[in-house]
Amino acid sequence: MSSDTSSEAQQKLIDLAAEFYDQMDRGEIPEMSIPTRTKSNIVFDEDEDVWVYGERESTRSANSIRGARKLLKAIYTIEFLDNQLEEDRSSTLRELYYLSESWDSNEAQFSNQDESNQLIEDLEIVSEVRREDFHMRPEESGAKVMGPLLLREQTRRGDREIHCQKDVGQGGYQIPNNPDTIEFLENDADFVLAVETGGMRDRLVENGFDDEYDAIVVHLGGQPARATRRLTKRLHDELGLPVTVFTDGDPWSYRIYGSVAYGSIKSAHLSEYLATPEAKFIGVQPEDIVEYDLPTDPLSDSDINALESELEDPRFQTDYWEEQIELQLDINKKSEQQALASHGLDFVTETYLPERLDEMGVL
Repeated sequence: MSSDTSSEAQQKLIDLAAEFYDQMDRGEIPEMSIPTRTKSNIVFDEDEDVWVYGERESTRSANSIRGARKLLKAIYTIEFLDNQLEEDRSSTLRELYYLSESWDSNEAQFSNQDESNQLIEDLEIVSEVRREDFHMRPEESGAKVMGPLLLREQTRRGDREIHCQKDVGQGGYQIPNNPDTIEFLENDADFVLAVETGGMRDRLVENGFDDEYDAIVVHLGGQPARATRRLTKRLHDELGLPVTVFTDGDPWSYRIYGSVAYGSIKSAHLSEYLATPEAKFIGVQPEDIVEYDLPTDPLSDSDINALESELEDPRFQTDYWEEQIELQLDINKKSEQQALASHGLDFVTETYLPERLDEMGVL
């Protein structure tokens, strides 16, 4: 990250804290307003083709004890982030939660990590600075990439060039916390295949799918981290690569696709930065369960509730998704990616994916 970016982030944090003091100086009760983060406050941005927060807001105000505590925690966190940026250090979300135990005000300490995580998200929204620019990173390590892509990565030990096939092992290239430190140098890829599960990702690599079809295989690792979604968007926007998303055939996996394509409720303030609206869902589709007679499990009550909820979710209000979800409710079945192996270990790479990619006009 450039020093200019860090300085800008630092200044916006200081300005935010200064606004609280200015409110008190004017005799006003300090407050901070943020968009209400619920599905009912998600609206479609037609210019960007992504879902973003609407106009409804929630207010953190010092006119109550609870509100005053929230603002106190915000001030302490801003001070911590300011010092972190000044020293060019970084920390994890988990560390922030524990660090608050050392703050001199017991009222400023977080009761759990969900609380500290939410406050960082609040600060992102009101300051319009991403947590990566605060030098905050998640605890988990990044997902992996395998494919015909040469890149340059900025590290504390200097820049290094990495080819995401030739210079990595079977595990692939690990995506850094801030993918904007990556520069794309060369690529021979035709498309991106984002894969939900590690088992299927390993199958594709073992079968040489990335080589044979010039694909950049991105492991989503379940619900994808922000870094994974950011890199996927950059591969599409900057290299012009089609993005396809390959998941299990259940309602929770459809939401994984939705977060890649349209953003999530939790990070709707970053949809323009993280979402790839042109991403296409490649499967496992409910109609695949029927067509290929895949091994299945019955839908649970929570699965059914989730599917019915998705019928009302603006991200899935298309003819395609309504047809697929209604079919799944009708057959009352769900299936995993690995179920395709019931037709042989090579079926997914020799038959299923090539046929689907051809139907979608990607191959």
